Amino acid sequence: MSEPAGGPDTPRKSDATPAWLGVACGAGAALFWALGFVATRHGLKAGFTPPDLLMHRFLWSGLVFIPIVLRAGIGNLCGIGWGRGLVLMVLGGPVMSLISYTGFLFVPLGHGSVIQPSSATLGGLLLAAVFLRERVPASRVAGAVVIVGGLAVIGAESIGHIGADGVFGDLLFVMTGLMFAVFGTLLRHWRVNAFSAATVISVLSLALLPLYAASGGFARVAALGFGENVLQALAQGILAGPAALYLFAFSIQTIGVARAAVFPATVPALTILSGWLLLGEPPTALQAVGLVTVLFGFYLAQRQR
Repeated sequence: MSEPAGGPDTPRKSDATPAWLGVACGAGAALFWALGFVATRHGLKAGFTPPDLLMHRFLWSGLVFIPIVLRAGIGNLCGIGWGRGLVLMVLGGPVMSLISYTGFLFVPLGHGSVIQPSSATLGGLLLAAVFLRERVPASRVAGAVVIVGGLAVIGAESIGHIGADGVFGDLLFVMTGLMFAVFGTLLRHWRVNAFSAATVISVLSLALLPLYAASGGFARVAALGFGENVLQALAQGILAGPAALYLFAFSIQTIGVARAAVFPATVPALTILSGWLLLGEPPTALQAVGLVTVLFGFYLAQRQR
């Protein structure tokens, strides 16, 4: 069946309601990722290590989704296939998450919440235009430029503190952002169902559990207390994990890669707001300016023309 005129990223009039639903799901995914960033900062300060956070990210959802994957068919991995499933797990699962968590050991939270989403947004727009041949309207390009400007303002206060370790940490976030851009593009190209992607990645990630157990990870997190572990299980294991992944995948399927790729760029602004409300850290004047700029760029990027 041929694509409708204008390319796969051009919604038809009858698709108005699904398009709005796709926008809402993309915004929800961005909010959940922002909450995950805030929880990561809190968790590392509380004594969790990157592997500990990774365990909370995938263990609980993986255990819940095992029956679903078995019922759908483990032979072809829910219709995705083992080859594609493993590729998606690397790009959007524990490998990407572990690299991201490690970056926070070298630089402050603001670096990761700015660099990773912006790299994902720009990479997603580029891949959508070049690889998927999606039409990228001028307003979306302009919106992306404005968003990058806002992100630069948000990160400006931290640049003076970057040393050799800081540059390494920032490069890790560039890497994970581009990995996620490829992940989103492959979801669209392979037409992978949103729920299947979330369940398969969570279940495949359980293969790393024996390594974590052998390293004494469970004893380490148990010493941090029940409350702290419940918090990370909720933030990492549900909201920033399968819930955000499902919402973003659904958004890609509904409104296309080029349009959905804008949502990760709103994560820094949402992280600032969440940190203010949850951690009592109000934004500075520069951060407030960057926040408004990002939101304006987001408005431009979501326009149809």
